[in-house]
Amino acid sequence: MCFSATASFIVGGSLVVVGVATLKKVANGDHFHSRLPYASIPLLFGIQQIVEGLLWVSMTQDMAQLKTAMTYLFTFFSHMLWPVLVPFAIARMEAAAPIRAWRKNTMWGFRVVGVVVAMLLLELVATQPLTAVVDQHIIYVTPFFYDWPMMVLYIAATCMVAFFSTHRLVQLFGLTVLAFFFVSWWFYTEALFSVWCFFAAMISMVIYVHFRRANNEVSRAVS
Repeated sequence: MCFSATASFIVGGSLVVVGVATLKKVANGDHFHSRLPYASIPLLFGIQQIVEGLLWVSMTQDMAQLKTAMTYLFTFFSHMLWPVLVPFAIARMEAAAPIRAWRKNTMWGFRVVGVVVAMLLLELVATQPLTAVVDQHIIYVTPFFYDWPMMVLYIAATCMVAFFSTHRLVQLFGLTVLAFFFVSWWFYTEALFSVWCFFAAMISMVIYVHFRRANNEVSRAVS
């Protein structure tokens, strides 16, 4: 198997470490509250990967209740949390910077899109059957996962919002995650959300680099 419980636990554990380090980078700096949501993304991705690792375990050990719980918890991250958090976190960082009105209004637009997508998907998850199966990768089986109008809005909220950031590494994060969406869609269509979240989780390590560089620039400016 290309991905497994071991892979999920390794990436998840690594991201928890990176996530804690990222939060420490912003803990004592200026604009802590505006940077915190974006800084929390690696840690949250780490938790999501650990959840999927537990889902792998539940399948191999025939633990039905754990499987159900982890399936819904992973789906909460992938379908409700990310479309809300990502545009909010990126817009929150820009709130501390002097940006043009059109950019600020665009950020608000992506926030609205993210909330609408999350609410629609929450309703579908709550009212439609949802389960997970293994076929080399974890496949989340539900009738609404590949609805293209919804997918376009989801991509807008989780990837395209980054293109309007004033930070280069934030733009790179969004572009790379978008590129891996197409890679995941092309090579792992049925397991799209599992594989794409796995790649996005690893890419989120660039967020640590973003804040390390930002802190170094502030230190040089002060000295």
